Amino acid sequence: MMSKKLTAGAALVLTVFALSSCGNTIRGVGQDAANTVNATQDAAGRVEGAAAR
Repeated sequence: MMSKKLTAGAALVLTVFALSSCGNTIRGVGQDAANTVNATQDAAGRVEGAAAR
C-alpha cells in the first residue's frame, strides 16, 4: 500500500517537472520568434534606407 502511494507521488512530481520544462521551452520559442521578426524588420529598414540613397 505504501509503495503504491510513493510511486504515485513520484509520478506526480515528475509530471509537474516535465510540464514546467515545457512551459519554459514554449516561452523561449515565443521569444525567439519575436526576435526573428524584429531582426527581419530591422534588415528591411536598412535595405529600404540603402535603396533610397
